[in-house]
Amino acid sequence: MTPPPSDGHDHAPAGAGAFSHAGVTAESGPTGAAGSRWAIVVSRFNGAITDALFQGAVDALIEAGARPEHIRAVSVPGAVELPLAADAVAEASHGVAGVIALGCVIRGETAHFDYVCQFATDGILRVQLDHDLPVGFGLVTCDTVEQAMARAETTPGGHNVGRDAARAALELAGLVRVTRSS
Repeated sequence: MTPPPSDGHDHAPAGAGAFSHAGVTAESGPTGAAGSRWAIVVSRFNGAITDALFQGAVDALIEAGARPEHIRAVSVPGAVELPLAADAVAEASHGVAGVIALGCVIRGETAHFDYVCQFATDGILRVQLDHDLPVGFGLVTCDTVEQAMARAETTPGGHNVGRDAARAALELAGLVRVTRSS
C-alpha cells in the first residue's frame, strides 16, 4: 500500500485494502477504463490550478486504459457553470462511463465563496443522481492559493485532486457495473 501523501490525508487509493469485520468484506470496483468513454468538465477560473487538475485527471484515465480519443473535455468559465456543462455532457454522451468535474474556488473576503461552492457541489451531485452516472468531484475549495497549489500537485508534497476525482469515478463506474450485473 502506498503511504498517504505528506499532507496527512488518506486519499483512498484503489486496491488499498478492504473494510472487513465479522466475516463481511466491503467490495470495491475494478478501475479499468479500456474501451470506455469519459467526459471531463473543467473550469477556466483559477486556470493555473485547474489546468494541473485537468492534466491529473487525463493522466489517471489514460493510465487506467482509456484512449485519448475516448475522452471528451469541455471547459466552462467558472465553478458555478460546472453542473450544467456536466449535465449536458452526461445527456449528450450516450455510453459515457462517467464524468469528472474539475474546478477551483479560493476564499475571498465575502460570502461569494460559500455560494459558489454550494451551487457547484449541489449541482454536481444532482448530475450524478439524475443521470445515474459516476461523477468524479474534483472541485478544490481552499482558503489560499498555496493550499490550492498543493491540491493541484504544483508544490512539493502536494497531491492532485483531478487525479483523485478521476480515480474515484473509475472505481465507482466499475463497482456500479459489477453490482448491477450480479
